[in-house]
Amino acid sequence: MERMTRWVLAHRLPVVLVWVALALAGGALAAGTIDRLSYETRLPDRPGQEANDALAQRFDQTGGRNAPLLLVVTLPEGASVTSADVREQWSALVTRVTPEGGRSAFYRGAGDESLVSADGRTTIALLYPPATPSNAPYERWLPGITAAVDQARILGAPVELTGQPVLSGRNSGAQRGPIYETLLGAAGALIVLTVVFASGLAVVPLLMAAVAIPTTFLLVRGVTALTDVSFIAQFLVALIGLGVAIDYALLVVTRWREERDDPDAETGAAARHTAIVRAMAGAGRAVALSGATVAISLAALVVLPVPFLRSVGYAGMLIPLVSVAVALTLLPVVLYSWGDRLDRPRRPHQVDSRAWTRIAQFTTRRPVASVLVSGFVLLALAAPALALRLGQPATATLAQGGAPAQAFARIVDAGFGEGIARPIEVLVPAGSLPSLTGELRQLDGVMGSVAPDQWAQGDTRIIDVWTAADPSAEQGRSAINGILDTARATPGVLAGGAPATDVDFIDAVYGSLVLVLLLVAAVTFVVLARALRSVVLPLKALALNALSTAAAYGVVVFVWQQGHGSELLFDTPAIGAVTIWIPMAVFAFLFGLSMDYEVFILHRIRETHLRLNAAGERDTLVASVVTGISRTGRLVTSAALILFLAFTALAGIPVTDVKVFATALAAGIVIDATIVRGVLTPALVTLLGRTIWWFPRPMSRLRARSGGRPTPLAPIKERV
Repeated sequence: MERMTRWVLAHRLPVVLVWVALALAGGALAAGTIDRLSYETRLPDRPGQEANDALAQRFDQTGGRNAPLLLVVTLPEGASVTSADVREQWSALVTRVTPEGGRSAFYRGAGDESLVSADGRTTIALLYPPATPSNAPYERWLPGITAAVDQARILGAPVELTGQPVLSGRNSGAQRGPIYETLLGAAGALIVLTVVFASGLAVVPLLMAAVAIPTTFLLVRGVTALTDVSFIAQFLVALIGLGVAIDYALLVVTRWREERDDPDAETGAAARHTAIVRAMAGAGRAVALSGATVAISLAALVVLPVPFLRSVGYAGMLIPLVSVAVALTLLPVVLYSWGDRLDRPRRPHQVDSRAWTRIAQFTTRRPVASVLVSGFVLLALAAPALALRLGQPATATLAQGGAPAQAFARIVDAGFGEGIARPIEVLVPAGSLPSLTGELRQLDGVMGSVAPDQWAQGDTRIIDVWTAADPSAEQGRSAINGILDTARATPGVLAGGAPATDVDFIDAVYGSLVLVLLLVAAVTFVVLARALRSVVLPLKALALNALSTAAAYGVVVFVWQQGHGSELLFDTPAIGAVTIWIPMAVFAFLFGLSMDYEVFILHRIRETHLRLNAAGERDTLVASVVTGISRTGRLVTSAALILFLAFTALAGIPVTDVKVFATALAAGIVIDATIVRGVLTPALVTLLGRTIWWFPRPMSRLRARSGGRPTPLAPIKERV
């Protein structure tokens, strides 16, 4: 680290020019990069994907994983949908609003009773326009369909348009990018940095983020040339990149300030150079180690057999790696050239936080009580995670208060079942249609089915079958499994649709979950053990990270799945289930980001321990812990607050999945930076005592193998 820093300072102009060129290129190409992002969520070699591909190929990109639009009308008292006049008007309307190449199902007579309510006054139509590969697959058709439906009347009764594509809001217009949320997060970060530095240095971490984010977008553009990258990557790169880049720069700038103002530091012309080298020897190494742990945790997404999550993993791994590169190369140049001039007004600053010193002293004096209380709080927060249900959010919760939500409520009240918003689509040979239709209708939990004669292509027919309960609910999922088992037991039959894709997704993501987690834990352990020269500290870090991640899951289940606070915070009731990809993505990101703070703290504790040992002091454990917490507590709190603000901005994205994801990350960061790192970590380190430094190979052997090269902590020892 020292050699690299000296090289960077000796080549300041080329370093700056390279980063400026990368940032400008990334910024100029950012819009094009976003346009190249994919909205596909394919699951290769899965039965649901096979069915959806066959549907798309044979029926002009209609249906499959894209849910239908729903048209509904309730006639006045005394009128009946079965009358010839109503049937004629209804048929004309549905046919008129069905785009060319689309398909629809509506009441035509015998065999379509599932589309008429028990009292005969309400009827619905399922409409599948040709879909485009985007986050708004029906955007091309919805304006015309909406205009036609708004003017339509059947016997004076208004016709209403609803369905999951309308309720989700994804087809209401072009989706905005992450610029607004990024600016909002940057404004919040600037406030925090201004409080932390109280000088012009507050702009330096933001400047690093301004370089890291477009550079990451530039690299993501390169990845898009090799594989599909999910549209979600743009939000992750912008907002998580903002928080991570600022956090790393915050650590380095704070340490540089400390080294520069050290009364024992050198003076004269070489002082500026030496302060940066020493800061990078300590903080720079911690940043590199933190970035490595974040990248390792995101490898959990890369190894999954799900292209969508792999692409999120690729983009996610680039975020810390680029942020580390910026912090280790460009930041030293900025501090060397403009650091002193930006640190105006220059005032004495407190290296040790008084508040965190008192907290550390309390936890080290009462470690057992601190562990018990903080452990109880974490377990209480994690407890709701035991009820975690994976699936798409319940359709009824996607939008509230508007006409489409009221229309869907009327559909459910009329007895059609919530599952009609996301039916299973079964491709069946025409000869097997009558018998299979009868079998499916007899299954428990099945509310209805349709198989229009018009839904035919050669010898292939389509049956749409739906459940009484939402497919994400426990009863709905049980019925979905029954439908899939029955349909796929018939030779030549394929069963697809969104619910079938959900079942395959769960199996693909979580089928090998244990092996993935063990792989990430093992690699993280090796890296931390080698860096911290300890076996116990990495094991403790892994255990606490798992506990804080479980607590974040618990918060998500409590707030979103069960609905305690979701209406207050997001004007949305309980969603009933957590989207399938979210827990895995939360683990990958939160595990790595939480490890950042663990590394910052443990690295500082180890530095202090070595310094005190070199000074000949004994019983250095408690002193090391108190010093480590007092000098990183304020830093970790500030860094966590900046990330929290970035995730809060991320929650402003008008996509329910992203809101849930952001909630999990925000809750996890706050829990980790306060309860886990502020209380539980120092208490556990104190209880473990000197065993935390146990390492199987003596340091002397490591030095011998390294050829006598000085360790990264050599400058500290030399000063002592």
